[in-house]
Amino acid sequence: MKYSAREEEWAAWMRAAMAGDTQAYDRFLKAVTPYLRSIARRRCDQFGAPPSEVEDVVQEVLLAVHLKRGTWDVSRPIGPWLSTIVRNKLVDSLRRRGRRSSVPIEDVMETLEADHRDERVDRVDVDRMLEGLRDPQRDIVRSISIGGAGIRETAERLHMTEGAVRVALHRALKGLAALYRSEARENG
Repeated sequence: MKYSAREEEWAAWMRAAMAGDTQAYDRFLKAVTPYLRSIARRRCDQFGAPPSEVEDVVQEVLLAVHLKRGTWDVSRPIGPWLSTIVRNKLVDSLRRRGRRSSVPIEDVMETLEADHRDERVDRVDVDRMLEGLRDPQRDIVRSISIGGAGIRETAERLHMTEGAVRVALHRALKGLAALYRSEARENG
C-alpha cells in the first residue's frame, strides 16, 4: 500500500471513529501505532534522545491522539497531524529532562494554526478518564503528561524513585488505553 493510500485509509477510519465507530477507531490505533513508533524512533535519533524514550513518547502520543482527535481537520491529511503530535511530545519530553532542542519553523507551521475550540470538552474527558486510575498513577499522569513536570521533579514530590515513576507512568498510560477500549466497547 502506498503511503498516500495508507494515510487515506487511516483518515477514513478516524472520520468513522469521530462519528462513533469504535471498531474503526480500534483499527486506526492498531494501524498507526507502528508508524508512530518509527517516527518517534527517528525523531529521538534526530534530537539525541535515548532510545528508551521512544516507547514513552509513543504512549504520550496515543493519549494525545485520543484526547485531541476533535482538533484534526478532516479535510486535511492525517499524517502531518500525527507527525506534529509526535514531535511536540518528544520536545515536551526533552524539556522535562532539561534538554534544549531546536525545531525548524517549517516543522511547526501547521501547529500555529491549531484550533482550540474543544479544550473544555477535552478537559472533562481527561478528568473522567483519570478517575479510572489509582493513586499514585493518577498523580503521575497529571504531573507529567498534563502539568509538564519532569520525571525527577515528580519522583521527588511523590517520594518515589525515578524508575518507579517511569514504570508507573507507563502502566498508567497502558491502563488509560485499556479503559478507553472497554468504554468504547460499552458505548459502541
